[in-house]
Amino acid sequence: MCFWLYEFLASVGYGLDRMAFKRFRRLFLAAVLGLAASAGWAAAEPLRIVGFGDSLMAGYQLAPGESFPEQLETALKARGHDVLIANAGVSGDTSSGGLSRLDWSVPDETDLVILELGANDMLRGIRPDVTRKNLVAMIEGLQARGIGVVLAGMVAAPNLGADYAGQFNPIYPQLAEAYDLPFYPFFLDGVAAEPGLLLDDGMHPSAQGVERMVERFLPLIEPVIAAGRNGGAELPNGG
Repeated sequence: MCFWLYEFLASVGYGLDRMAFKRFRRLFLAAVLGLAASAGWAAAEPLRIVGFGDSLMAGYQLAPGESFPEQLETALKARGHDVLIANAGVSGDTSSGGLSRLDWSVPDETDLVILELGANDMLRGIRPDVTRKNLVAMIEGLQARGIGVVLAGMVAAPNLGADYAGQFNPIYPQLAEAYDLPFYPFFLDGVAAEPGLLLDDGMHPSAQGVERMVERFLPLIEPVIAAGRNGGAELPNGG
């Protein structure tokens, strides 16, 4: 379309004398080439992902390179995906704490956030309606900034009783459906209650536990990344 416009302007002279038109032609072609170069540079940039959560995301008591975001980035790169995954996990964070730091923890250039919060709400017995409200605010806040969201779920510990679980456990699938989000139902799937994959506290994953979490997370995240690479607009309710 740009070169069609150029040919049209050349044919009619666009009301310019010969010298002025030559100058216009140089500027026009330079602008077109500049736009093409910019598009090529943008296409070559990695997809920027933020793992936003609590100690399960932060990599509690793990060595450098062993946290979930780091192991996920390594696994995705090994599969040919050009990604950068930042670790924005904070040990002990509740959904309220996450909401309070969301804007400064997630840079504007972020393409996608893996949202994993609520485990500490559950362990502290925080009312599930508070957790739901905070997660809604975070999801809507990220979407308003054009950032895609993948929701990682949590389930209540059995000792909290059926009533609490009945209020807490539906939060994540309901929000995933309401906001049409890619959804991983239980972040510790395959690791919880597996002593060989947990630290001595019986709650946090070991490096081997994180490796299993990443293996199980890949089938969900890879299609999301592929959608983002096909223009960005396909990221889940984001940019």
